[in-house]
Amino acid sequence: MNDLSVSLVLIVDDAAFSRRMLRKYVEAEGCQVLEATNGQQALEMVQQHQPNCILTDLLMPGVDGFQLLQTLRDQGYTIPTAVITADIQDTSRRRGAELGAAGFINKPAKEDEVRQTVRQLLHK
Repeated sequence: MNDLSVSLVLIVDDAAFSRRMLRKYVEAEGCQVLEATNGQQALEMVQQHQPNCILTDLLMPGVDGFQLLQTLRDQGYTIPTAVITADIQDTSRRRGAELGAAGFINKPAKEDEVRQTVRQLLHK
């Protein structure tokens, strides 16, 4: 197993409770965590810290998850990203996948699903 402790995971969600739960799950996987409350803050953190993967919500004020995915793609970033959302519509999943999302997790996120997704993203 690779040493994931050098892996940096960016969690993007406007809900503090969601960020706290995701942080707990990701840290249990041995990774370091950055948090952003919206897509704009996430883009700034991507430029400053170059995270190894991103877990993002879709529905956030300001720059949402779709805009975040679009901007990352437009700027040439290839950071593996998973969407964690309560929006389970097929159209949202399809749009997210078209914008480069490598995975989807339905909220409320389960620990084993988050940890497995992070492992998969980090090994891409």
